[in-house]
Amino acid sequence: MPNAATSKSGTIAQDALSGFLVFLIALPLCLGISVASGFPPIAGVFTAIVGGILITHWGSAALTIKGPAAGLIVITLGAVTELGMGDPIAGYHRALAVGVVAAVLQIIFAVVRAGGLAAIMPPTIVHGMLAAIGVIIIAKQVPVTVGFQGAGGEPFEMIMEIPHYITHSNPEIFLIGGLSLLLLVLFPLIPIKLFKKIPPPLVVVLTAIAFTLYFDLTHEHDYTFSHESFHVGPNLLVRLPGHIWEAIALPDFSMILTPVSLKYIVMFALVGTIESLLSVLAVDSMDPEKRVSNLNRDLLVTGIGNLVCACLGGLPMISEIVRSKANIDAGAKSRWSNFFHGLSLLLFVALLPNVLQLIPLAALAAMLVVTGSRLASPKEFKHAYDLGKDQFALFLTTFIVTLATDLLIGVGAGIALKIAIHLARGASLKDLFSTPLKATRDGNTLNIDLEGPVVFTNLLYLRQSFERNLNPDIEVVKLNFEKATLIDHTALSKIKSSAEEWPNAKLELIGLEGFQASSDHPEAARVAIAVGEGVHCND
Repeated sequence: MPNAATSKSGTIAQDALSGFLVFLIALPLCLGISVASGFPPIAGVFTAIVGGILITHWGSAALTIKGPAAGLIVITLGAVTELGMGDPIAGYHRALAVGVVAAVLQIIFAVVRAGGLAAIMPPTIVHGMLAAIGVIIIAKQVPVTVGFQGAGGEPFEMIMEIPHYITHSNPEIFLIGGLSLLLLVLFPLIPIKLFKKIPPPLVVVLTAIAFTLYFDLTHEHDYTFSHESFHVGPNLLVRLPGHIWEAIALPDFSMILTPVSLKYIVMFALVGTIESLLSVLAVDSMDPEKRVSNLNRDLLVTGIGNLVCACLGGLPMISEIVRSKANIDAGAKSRWSNFFHGLSLLLFVALLPNVLQLIPLAALAAMLVVTGSRLASPKEFKHAYDLGKDQFALFLTTFIVTLATDLLIGVGAGIALKIAIHLARGASLKDLFSTPLKATRDGNTLNIDLEGPVVFTNLLYLRQSFERNLNPDIEVVKLNFEKATLIDHTALSKIKSSAEEWPNAKLELIGLEGFQASSDHPEAARVAIAVGEGVHCND
């Protein structure tokens, strides 16, 4: 029988392998997210190194991978553009100052234990926001993928211009970007077991580097294709400083009190916090050992990590869901996998920077186009529609307003509409922010009786009741909705996701037969039959 030392050694070895495999995925994404955000390419790598090496063992989320996220590209690029006022270098340094203040705000959120607020954000609104971000990423990255120079404008305008970008593309760059897209989509479909273990981004990077050498992109030159002349050169490749410490950049606080800075401070703090904590909850649900993270603790270390990153010149950090899932799929056992992911990045960038400078920007842009298409997948729209017309309205409102304005206004519009729907269904404004509940124990069973509307605005009370009363010996949790008047989708989905994290207890929902649902989906919003009329019933 293996002893504890042997078992620990085996865990470290498995985590080292997992961390290395995640590094292969993370490296090109870190570079691509940085470039798309208006930051130097190395900035995203800084973030992943800090998130992996520096703060790995300070937080509670065991299997999450921390680093830059595609979901923050729109905010970061907006900050650089607006604060730079035509000077991208100045905008970069001023955006770092915004990152410093936003990180301090995240730390304050954690200290006052506000981490749970992100966990009760309506998922339909969050997905609508992410879908809009996905469309914006696609709009911004398609021109880079095909080698079109000088693209710009609003998202709707750029989407309409995609045919123009393609017809006026640089053929060699279009070949690299187009092939990268094909590899990202088709390589995972190859029915060969060995290929399943190779990360598609790694295949894309190696293929793209081969084309860099074949087309001699490291040297400025012109070439002719179909009787037309095109120019290529190192400006189409990743650019890095000679040494990693030369990339350290300091924040510029000269505009930190302007309305533009304040707007982006709020965006970074709120959207980064929400996206990060939702990722932590998702990773907890996938953890084979069913470990439950302390959201406030994780937010605290994320804020500290963001403070360090912003002071060094790095991008904002979150717990990233795609890389975290890849970490779990690779067999990660503990926080050490995130450490080895960060260490691998540090060693590669420090020892082999010349290799990175052979990567075409078109290949990185192709990865982000695929990422954006996943965020804005038609499946997301269909899922919202399946939840009911109310949820679809929330999704579309958040999606359209975000595209037309910005993230804060889009999310605010979605939340305002959700509250209006609850009021139209008979809830009072006072009831939306209070939940009379009674928790009693009967042996190994915890009984919780709910009254009035059970919705996202008062869900925190229920979560706190779980935390206070869910002792290790509790085997069954019974939620009684017989005196409730309204149950929204957020409440049902969050209750069920919370139950998935309980190591011992099972969840039972009582009294749902007295409600009418807005669709056939099991997590659709429900109105008590005595209160609501004319609503489709699925019971």
